[in-house]
Amino acid sequence: MNASAVAASTSPGLRLQVSGMTCASCVRRVEKALAAAVRKAGYEVATREVVLDVAGMTCASCVARVEKALKAVPGVASADVNLATEMAEVRVSERADPAASLVAAVERAGYHASIEHDETAPTPPLPRDGWRVALAAALSLPLMLPMLGWPLDGWLQFALATPVQFFLGARFYRSGWKALRAGSGNMDLLVAIGTSAGWGLSTWLLLRHGAHGTAHTYFEAAAVVITLVLLGKWLESRAKRQTTQAIRALQALRPERARVRREGADVDVAIAQVRVDDVIVVRPGERLPVDGRVIDGASHVDESLITGESLPVAKHAGDAVTGGAVNGEGLLLVRTTAVGAESTLARIVRLVASAQAKKAPIQRLVDRVSAVFVPVVLVLALVTLLGWGLGSGDWERAILDAVAVLVIACPCALGLATPTAIMAGTGVAARHGILIKDAEALETAHAVTIVAFDKTGTLTEGRPELLACEADDGDATALLAASAALQAGSEHPLARAVIATAQRDGLAVPQAADVRAVPGRGISATVGARALRLGSTRWMQELNVDLAALRARAEALQAQGRTVSWVADVSSAPKLLGLLAFGDAPRPSAAAAVQRLHAMGVRTVLISGDHRGSAEAVAKALGIDEVRAQVLPQDKAAIVAALKAGGARVAMVGDGINDAPALAAADVGIAMGSGTDVAMHAAGITLMRGDVGLVADAIELSRRSTAKIRQNLFWAFAYNVVGIPLAAFGLLQPVIAGAAMAFSSVSVVSNALLLRRWKGTVR
Repeated sequence: MNASAVAASTSPGLRLQVSGMTCASCVRRVEKALAAAVRKAGYEVATREVVLDVAGMTCASCVARVEKALKAVPGVASADVNLATEMAEVRVSERADPAASLVAAVERAGYHASIEHDETAPTPPLPRDGWRVALAAALSLPLMLPMLGWPLDGWLQFALATPVQFFLGARFYRSGWKALRAGSGNMDLLVAIGTSAGWGLSTWLLLRHGAHGTAHTYFEAAAVVITLVLLGKWLESRAKRQTTQAIRALQALRPERARVRREGADVDVAIAQVRVDDVIVVRPGERLPVDGRVIDGASHVDESLITGESLPVAKHAGDAVTGGAVNGEGLLLVRTTAVGAESTLARIVRLVASAQAKKAPIQRLVDRVSAVFVPVVLVLALVTLLGWGLGSGDWERAILDAVAVLVIACPCALGLATPTAIMAGTGVAARHGILIKDAEALETAHAVTIVAFDKTGTLTEGRPELLACEADDGDATALLAASAALQAGSEHPLARAVIATAQRDGLAVPQAADVRAVPGRGISATVGARALRLGSTRWMQELNVDLAALRARAEALQAQGRTVSWVADVSSAPKLLGLLAFGDAPRPSAAAAVQRLHAMGVRTVLISGDHRGSAEAVAKALGIDEVRAQVLPQDKAAIVAALKAGGARVAMVGDGINDAPALAAADVGIAMGSGTDVAMHAAGITLMRGDVGLVADAIELSRRSTAKIRQNLFWAFAYNVVGIPLAAFGLLQPVIAGAAMAFSSVSVVSNALLLRRWKGTVR
């Protein structure tokens, strides 16, 4: 046995020798113990994710069985199986390679599995099972004639019902047998046992009494139940397919071919043959095949299906474009920056698919219930059979009532209640430019009571301008040139503002050496013979720089909402060189977004590293309730934790690397799509365009999705809580039970699909 899959060491060659293990269960116990010890020490066990397609599941009990089988595989840390998407997300230890073992485990549990590779592959076509439903209906309808007073020969009923039972209903026997072999039960087992009992009783009565006239049989009950279940599954599969329309719409955005300019000629090639740095020619009206940057041409690009932005966006040389967007009126030459799985479109598809495949926390309660549901139902059916049979002596009625219990109790609706709502919610969110990375974020966001915002790039445009450059010695030109030298290689918005001003003024910018960013403080470098520092008031105070000469001017600028940075020379005695003042306009939609959050009963907090005057000026303009200013990046997460400690559910909205810890610490992290990849990875929700109004939309959609989940679970449980006692007491015929069971599944999925009508507020 090998327990090294989760073992960690301080040297690559170290191995842990474990003795006394005798079976796979021992390995799993050792693995869990090692993993727990590693986490207790304050570290994480390295894991990776494997995605499986699982076919053949029919109810929540199937989900529980597949998960149990997957978790039993050595090296598996967790397994989440989704009935609606028919996907399993399995987290395995980094060193393990259990792909074949995972597939084999699912196969042993009675289902089919395959490793999923291409997130952008087309969705498989809908199975054409409509003919089975039509044929079952054609054979079953004549069996209803005796109920209307039209006599029908018993052997003719037998001839009509038998193919429905054993040919069209064969899937129930196959699936039920696999469940029995795996030591558990599922919906199909209930249907197979129940209808077989009805068919068998009718056949026995026909053989016993058929020679003396038309026997009273129940073939119609067995055949109609199978027909209704088949109809329900067919309608259910069609409805479930609609919940994945968001993914299919995104997948359809990717063109199959691209026009590449090579050696002066334009050549049509398959999209798989395009490489990074290839130049792509995009004609007016065509869809962009790749992510890239415009190197020539100007046009408007429709990105609505990717970002939710309703209006076309102007694109010129130097602008980034996204594969899948539609080019407008101009010819564009685009240099490829990402292809295949690394493209924005592929990442979006992965995020949406992953969110739809993951379980909401409330689903775990459902899974625990469904794990014991089928055995309990079988016991109830047996009690019903024996109770009526022994109590009244009417074994025909006893069998029919037991059949009704088995049929009405099918837990399809229970298994579909949560995942269909999650799929519909994440799908409609994606269409509106809101990417929800996991189901937990969707479920948690509905309870948010505080939204904390970063300032720069989140509530403001993120494109600050240099509004003042004041030198202690009066030479503002030299100060600006030195500041531009310090920040020549930086991508920070304030640095870009300094460089843009220096370029506009045509200044000769000297070279800087030993450039180093100091998180939360500023930047240091050597320019010529001088050791220069550019940064915050806090840093200047730590460096013992005397700011008295320009303090009054700085306070006046900060009172106007300006962000002030200082420049100092620390070559010998620290000396103030001057200050830079920046202004960043609030986003046009920010004030309305904050007002809408207030209307929803949500408090707002601004957490910023800027000076208090600048932060308060923005907060006042937007109507934000509370301001936390001059906060270091590492302290933002502590503030979020403090807000949570007060009992609030906190959402953090940010866009920068420095916001990532706070995004991860919040109950719900919301990243601006215009921000950094680090922020987007740390957040559960990403807003694909720079509109903070989408924050309120995300919370509203979470509330609606959560309401649908609760409604679905109520109806799913209600069908069983009401139906099972009625069936057990002989008040529900098997045919009616079958119709109710089929209707329960379809109604749950249809209720979730109502989410697709949500339009949102931001356009």
